[in-house]
Amino acid sequence: MTTLTQKPWFDSYPQEIPQSIEYEEKTLQYYLKRAAEQFPNKGALHFMGKDMTYSAVYEESLKLAGQLRKMGVEQGDRVAIMLANTPQAVISYYGVLLAGGVVVQTNPLYVEREIEHQMNDAGAKVMICLDLVYPRVAKIKDKTPLTHIIVTGIKDYLPFPKNMVYPFIQKKNTGIKVELTYSDSLLSFTDLINKGKAEEIDLDINPKEDLALLQYTGGTTGPAKGVMLTHYNLTVNTQQSEHWMYKLKAGEEVMMAALPFFHVYGMTVVMNLSVRMAFKMIIMPKFDPKGILKAIEKHKASLYPGAPTMYIGLLNHPDIRKHDLSSIKACLSGSAALPLEVQTKFEDATGGKLVEGYGLTETSPVAIANFLWGKRKEGSIGVPWPDTEVKVLSAETGEEAGANEVGELMIKGPQVMKGYWHQPEATQASFRGDWFLTGDMGYMDDEGFFYIVDRKKDMIIAGGFNIYPREIEEVLYEHEGVQEVCVIGVPDPYRGETVKAFIVPKEGVTLSEEKLDEHCRNDLASFKVPQYYEFREELPKTMVGKILRRVLVEEEKEKSKK
Repeated sequence: MTTLTQKPWFDSYPQEIPQSIEYEEKTLQYYLKRAAEQFPNKGALHFMGKDMTYSAVYEESLKLAGQLRKMGVEQGDRVAIMLANTPQAVISYYGVLLAGGVVVQTNPLYVEREIEHQMNDAGAKVMICLDLVYPRVAKIKDKTPLTHIIVTGIKDYLPFPKNMVYPFIQKKNTGIKVELTYSDSLLSFTDLINKGKAEEIDLDINPKEDLALLQYTGGTTGPAKGVMLTHYNLTVNTQQSEHWMYKLKAGEEVMMAALPFFHVYGMTVVMNLSVRMAFKMIIMPKFDPKGILKAIEKHKASLYPGAPTMYIGLLNHPDIRKHDLSSIKACLSGSAALPLEVQTKFEDATGGKLVEGYGLTETSPVAIANFLWGKRKEGSIGVPWPDTEVKVLSAETGEEAGANEVGELMIKGPQVMKGYWHQPEATQASFRGDWFLTGDMGYMDDEGFFYIVDRKKDMIIAGGFNIYPREIEEVLYEHEGVQEVCVIGVPDPYRGETVKAFIVPKEGVTLSEEKLDEHCRNDLASFKVPQYYEFREELPKTMVGKILRRVLVEEEKEKSKK
């Protein structure tokens, strides 16, 4: 058990949350086996009309594991998964782990260059992918170590007659019809499962040392880096989640699984936590506000982890008042700042709790969160989780900052990564001793609550003033006509940089620069008020719904060259 010196945040801990936890040192796949033994007939997954029990998911995962071993996958080998949220994504994840492999999660939106880099960097032997992305994978296969590609489609796990109709809907929506000729190296997922044997494989895994996952992150300043997360890193974070959400009951909750499993947030707080606690997952292959509203009501979903844009999407849907959302108990928001207005309106609409959490891929991912049932502070990301230490590094002195002094957040805890795959220099640069440097600027108040000011690299320096986009975005979100906003720095011949805001107005609302300028000047110093506004129908986002600030920055750079 980890022993921490007394920290100010512990004074705010509810008595139900321990300061330190006696962690089980188990593999991730152990919890799927346990759920299948303890709740064999309980629903594990619901997907577009199809239901699977925990015993069925475990059985199919074992079958896939055996087939992977036949392909030459040995303990420690990397296997890529490039799937949307589907039953196959869960079966593949645990199948790879049951085979002793290391999962390499791959975003289905990746283009050929990104896929090629990741496969070569990870040294992946096998990829399991969606039929829609197979043409991209096929083009780069011979330039990578990939020996086998396993293909599946959404239709493969749909009930009759949906499975017959879906290919026609898919072709109409995407314009893509994939014709496959299977071979020794190109294999059908369903064929492998149907021919497989559900036999356990004897493995000798050290949860604290052996990798479960290579999760790629970054890419804004060069190729993405593979974050090495062990079984222990990931199981620790699910155990911390369980204690933080102490009112949840094993085998009883229903989880809305709209966050992508290929993102570490969705993987841990949705999939791995659900499997550990034997929750039922309502799997959504993409973010569909109307579909989610219907599913919450129909399945009485009690948990809905998401990103701010996902809650905004529901709140602004015209049908929200037609659905009963009162089953919602708890929502943990991550990946971006949660505007207070969104939190308040969502809690009013559901009666449940919505709080902001904070973490990074390198921390598996959650390190800090607000209490779902307890004290919380406006604008704060909350307090460190059990066994997690956080401190602020002063930019002025290079030492620990005092209360309310802005600096870079540093994190130490059992969920912090082992390092970056094959990048010892990048790993060394990211640590100060045992402390991971987050790159995020923030501060801690007198009671141990933390606040993010902004990403270190997103800070705007205008006329010598440090300006943090998040502060301006919070003010703009308070305007009743603003649905989404992103603030960046753009070149300015006089100030060096100046502030530009990209705005998505709410449906039916017409906004003007003059009105927004007047609104901002009420709550911001003049040097922080945007000099430019650009109105758009949508903003570029990741699959998790996180606004891609860097895409807007690159667009502005290209404009300035012309």
